[in-house]
Amino acid sequence: MSDFHHDRVRSSEFTSTPGPRCCPCHGDSHGAAGALPGGVSRRQFLGAAAFGGAALGGLSWSALTAAEADLPQPPRRRRLVVKPILQYSVRTPRPQVSWRPWGDIHSDEAARAEVGRIGKELEKLGAEADFPVEFLPIAAIRGPQELAALDDLAGADAVILYAACGPQSTFDALVETGKDVLFFVRNKTGSHYLWYEIVSPRYLRRHTDERQVQAIDENDVIVDDPAEILWRLRALCGLRNTVGTKILAVGGPGAWAQPIDPIVELVDRQWKLDVQTIPYDELGKLIAEARADEATVGQARRRAEAYLKLPGTTLETKREFVDHCFLLDKVFRTLMQEAGCGAITIHHCMGTIMNVSETAACLTLGTLNDDGYLAFCESDFVVIPSGLLLGNITGKPVFLHNPTWPHRGIITLAHCTAPRKMDGETLEPARILTHYESDYGAAPKVEFRVGQRLTSIIPDFGSELWQGLRSEVIGNPFLPICRSQLEVKFDVDSRVLAERLRGFHWMTCYGDYHREVEYAVRRIPIGWELLG
Repeated sequence: MSDFHHDRVRSSEFTSTPGPRCCPCHGDSHGAAGALPGGVSRRQFLGAAAFGGAALGGLSWSALTAAEADLPQPPRRRRLVVKPILQYSVRTPRPQVSWRPWGDIHSDEAARAEVGRIGKELEKLGAEADFPVEFLPIAAIRGPQELAALDDLAGADAVILYAACGPQSTFDALVETGKDVLFFVRNKTGSHYLWYEIVSPRYLRRHTDERQVQAIDENDVIVDDPAEILWRLRALCGLRNTVGTKILAVGGPGAWAQPIDPIVELVDRQWKLDVQTIPYDELGKLIAEARADEATVGQARRRAEAYLKLPGTTLETKREFVDHCFLLDKVFRTLMQEAGCGAITIHHCMGTIMNVSETAACLTLGTLNDDGYLAFCESDFVVIPSGLLLGNITGKPVFLHNPTWPHRGIITLAHCTAPRKMDGETLEPARILTHYESDYGAAPKVEFRVGQRLTSIIPDFGSELWQGLRSEVIGNPFLPICRSQLEVKFDVDSRVLAERLRGFHWMTCYGDYHREVEYAVRRIPIGWELLG
């Protein structure tokens, strides 16, 4: 299993009083003694700062933007570095004795030819990869004693072990490095490998009936097809970019209707997130300074005007709300750049943020997602890790939303913020309305692509079992609910789905990435169930 360095995550408590909202999360309250906007006391917020080890404070807009030449952009995903290793053995013919095992790579010459074959396959995979990956030079070894001579092995995230022949002690030595190991064997693709025969009884089960090896399992074994390597590496790239993620939590962390302490402990233990925080009073001062800066205001207005001219964009709220959303977009980008984050979430987004920004944050979160950030409302750390993972696997925006009751093979999914570039490139049509519950600000009603296949992740509250649901968009209704809403059809019996559902918020993206998510979360480890 992979071992990730992390900073210690700690917990805090947040107090609030109920108010109108799309779901029974912690609401927004005002006027408590010593409270910051959002109902969080200064004592409580400073405790929350330990969640990521830092709370942003003492900032000025002029200092933050002094060295800023262009609009801040999100950091790119870190590439997955992969070391391919061929293990083979040299065998010499001997009379009247079984001198060779199964397979046909028993000489240095055959090994060189196999390295050439592997190189061509990896070159093709690298060209096809839709995620950042680097393949190190292929090493051909005959046993674990030769691993020490591989100078670049230490810098690899993962190993593809081409197990033609040779001792299983090499496999154990690679597992001990803590790197992810993919086990590739051949049957009919140009050569034949011994370990195609014996990887299960001899290595995984160690001459027993149950798997004895914990770090490699049946999901890590690939036969013949290099494409089976690619989706696994996509999953590992997503996982490597998620564990230890730096995320900015405006107003601190939350956990929807769950007590914050257990959720914080789970986030720490499983995902090692580095959560940077900024209190609302600090954010409010920065926004006020930004509003007083003519260059910032002018840029926000120009960006809003350009946005509203985009094809398929219809304005159905006050233009000033859109201007304010783009100013807030600039503030959030600048803060993320200062904190070294590529992700952001907003607590008390149905009240407090409206007071300090004079708009709803819904459109802002959408524009950030469309530009490549991972931006979420509600600060729900029950579900945010799944959004980070899905976004880092796909390289596409993901949609955090509320589900409803499944019936007749359909379910409605909705939230007031949604990305428009759900495929990572193309803007879907959108009406810019108010946030539904407040009838205030600017929120997109995204028209999701009818016929589009979807991946949905459904995290449970205890972070023990995540579920996946394949579905297809069948419509974009306009119900009196959160603005971005879609109806999807699925292949599970509706009653069974209703009985099996766990947690609350879902994460959804375009495309089918269920096998990548399963492959990644089992390494955390979190259980997985594909519904249907």
